[in-house]
Amino acid sequence: MAWKDIEDLEIYQLGMQIGDATYQLVSNWDKFDKNTFGYQLIRSVDSISANISEGYGRFHYKEQRQFCYISRGSLYETKTWLTKALERIPDDSEYIQEILGLLDTLHKKLNAYIKYIEKNIQA
Repeated sequence: MAWKDIEDLEIYQLGMQIGDATYQLVSNWDKFDKNTFGYQLIRSVDSISANISEGYGRFHYKEQRQFCYISRGSLYETKTWLTKALERIPDDSEYIQEILGLLDTLHKKLNAYIKYIEKNIQA
């Protein structure tokens, strides 16, 4: 691969940024919202970058791709929780919309990365 460290990978950087922004969002919620769906949101958003990094550390491209698929699933789950947050906590809607926009960008970049990995599998 062209990267030396996981920190050089743009999708990892973006995943970390989204995780930090989401953590900041949830940390301001009341106890009920944190307990009912905030913690699940944090787990799903942190899973995005965690699976990117776990796949990056694997030797075989097929394993890397599989972890990217898992990351993409966590991305969809995160979108679902944020959509619920839009309904339940309308005061945070502007900040939530910003995070959703970052997730859309990450989704496109993650798909491009998966295609890159698939080219290496076929090579």
